[in-house]
Amino acid sequence: MTKPLWTSADLEKALSAKASAPFAATGVSIDSRAVAPGDLFVALAGPAHDGHAFVADAFAKGAAAAIVHADGDFPGPTIRVADTLAALSALGAAGRARAKKTAVIGVTGSVGKTGTKEMLGTILAAQGATHISLGSHNNHWGVPLTLSRLPQDARFAVQEMGMNHAGELAALTRIARPDVAVITTVGPAHLEYFGTLEAIVEAKCEIFEGLSEKGTAVLNADHPFYGTMETAAIRAGAGNVITFGKAADADLRLIEARVIAMRTEVEAAIGGQEISYSLPFVGGHWAMNSLAALGAAAGAGADLFQAVEALEALTVPEGRGAVSEIPMDGGEFVLIDESYNANPQSMTAAIEALAAVARVRQIYNTGRAIAVLGDMRELGRTEKALHAEIAKTLKTNEIDRLFACGPLMAEAFAAAPIKMQAAKTETSDAAIAALIAEIRPGDVVMVKGSHGMRMDRIVAALKSTVSKA
Repeated sequence: MTKPLWTSADLEKALSAKASAPFAATGVSIDSRAVAPGDLFVALAGPAHDGHAFVADAFAKGAAAAIVHADGDFPGPTIRVADTLAALSALGAAGRARAKKTAVIGVTGSVGKTGTKEMLGTILAAQGATHISLGSHNNHWGVPLTLSRLPQDARFAVQEMGMNHAGELAALTRIARPDVAVITTVGPAHLEYFGTLEAIVEAKCEIFEGLSEKGTAVLNADHPFYGTMETAAIRAGAGNVITFGKAADADLRLIEARVIAMRTEVEAAIGGQEISYSLPFVGGHWAMNSLAALGAAAGAGADLFQAVEALEALTVPEGRGAVSEIPMDGGEFVLIDESYNANPQSMTAAIEALAAVARVRQIYNTGRAIAVLGDMRELGRTEKALHAEIAKTLKTNEIDRLFACGPLMAEAFAAAPIKMQAAKTETSDAAIAALIAEIRPGDVVMVKGSHGMRMDRIVAALKSTVSKA
């Protein structure tokens, strides 16, 4: 029999509320469609849907109980609270507080936080029971939901934390109480809400406010605001700071990252000892993420060199750099799927990765580098200038063709050399036909843009339409 994750008595204590009947839950869900037998269903009231309308559905799927704040005749045990979102936060905090032997790692950053989290999940699972946040469960409901599901006997937990306004990360880190806090890097994402890079750095440093006593901060030694981040960590009580980067004094120092075939070969120095390993990703930014992950693993008490060995078994998160060969008439082309999201820093890294893979292919006299780019959003008053700058990055990296999707990426298109200009469209869907007509065997195609641009539709079309040609 599965061990209960929460009993009604546990929840009454955590939420200061009374259960209508005794129960035991083996999981927690906020989506009635995803409820598994034995789950505790939390009926959140969102802007589009109110979970209270789906409580009956949750019980029909086998939910053990529901947390509610609205009146109703519910067909199963409930705990009534004043606000279900606040209750979820309290439940997450309680889940974290009772996992006294679990080393919790919090990961934030403008770029690389999901990839670093996934790396940590893989390398730590090889050394003990590991619980990680799913997908991008990194906001005001995703963080407490993940921690509410935290098994008490887990050795490690990895929690991604995101934000786009000041104060958001402070609230999340006080729930998670990380023993290790990682800032992968900070770039000009969310400038619309912050105005300056310095303001974004200060907001990211909020992660240290919840750091456990004498916890560890893991920081990018190459960042121009490294000193600001280190000071914030120490002021918050960090007992240890682990650094990664190309800097000569970094604790985990990147010596070289080389793209070979569809992998990145990494040479690094850790504690003065040089090591080599291979990653199933392309680009130097992935090498840097791997060093951040290794630093966090060490801070959490994992064996560092066993963690290095586990890096070879990584899988690439969907939409975040997966590389595949797509068959087509006459051969195949390489697709780099960076479609999940974008900001100026991650866009530059993705273009550099495209160029690196294309150079490898060109050794055999095949293929062109084709960039399919969508708008980068939430950049504020400088958005047009930042998009125009992308043209310089494309030219520097000798990209052959540009497909620009959206009114902002049109700025990059206009600034690009004429021979690079392939097509300019308002939407991602509108670019598909012209792109498919353009691709030749041997080409390397990289797709990237902000999540709202739905660049994943282009990826799906390339995988289905072209491969069937």
